[in-house]
Amino acid sequence: MTHIGLYVNVDHPRAAEAVRRLAACAAAQGVKLVAWGETASFLKRLNHPFLQGKATEADALLVLGGDGTMLRAVRETITARRPVMGVNMGSLGFLTGVSEQELDHAVACLARGAVIESPRTLAEVQVFRQGRPLERALCLNDVVVRNGDSARIVTLEIRVDEGTAAPITGDGIIIATPTGSTGHSLSAGGPILHPACPAFVATFICAHALAARPLVIPDSSTITLRIVHCAGEVRLIADGQSALALEAGDEVRVIKAAEAARFIYPPEHDFLGILRAKLRWQGSSV
Repeated sequence: MTHIGLYVNVDHPRAAEAVRRLAACAAAQGVKLVAWGETASFLKRLNHPFLQGKATEADALLVLGGDGTMLRAVRETITARRPVMGVNMGSLGFLTGVSEQELDHAVACLARGAVIESPRTLAEVQVFRQGRPLERALCLNDVVVRNGDSARIVTLEIRVDEGTAAPITGDGIIIATPTGSTGHSLSAGGPILHPACPAFVATFICAHALAARPLVIPDSSTITLRIVHCAGEVRLIADGQSALALEAGDEVRVIKAAEAARFIYPPEHDFLGILRAKLRWQGSSV
């Protein structure tokens, strides 16, 4: 790979230091950096050489930041269809599979093309009001329908394909992709899905029924949520990045998107190893 697109969380306190390391390593490997938007402006201020361009002009994209930065980068560059590697400058960092300390190694792997690819399913969420399309969004992590600032409970109906609608009362529901299963869904008690699983997971938030357990649903299905009742406001939140106010009677449909994200990692990447490190799994000390 000779051209690497760069997407940086320019507000991060270590961003300048990380970019200096990256620029030096890229120059040593004979790799040119391509930047756009605020990342390009940031590189100009640092006086680092780069090519002003778009994601389509790069062989791969390197994202410096946390999971939020990775989500924004994927959403903004999905049409470029370029593989994306994330470097974690945040805390937990499930989406960013390379640590900040491994930045030089990551650039060397990209330069040699020594990477492994992990295709990631995107969810497409569609909102209908009185039968008319209101909103469409793509989600890498999850679609959340939940109560708003009033914290009043909401009653939803969930339907899979043309099956029976099941009413659920509580704080809301999370529809997560395999990638997003380690995020909000996991915190709410949902299972971890391997990224290659062809499925969504529906996790209820504080449901008023002990039997309301998470559901693993084939990603070939259409998941329909209908707002039945809420004394306060209801919000749809896509990837934690955007919010839409919903009303009683609105329908939210979640399907597998035609688009997909392409994550890449150094060849030694190990999904279970990442889970063990991030979740601090420990065996018996005996």
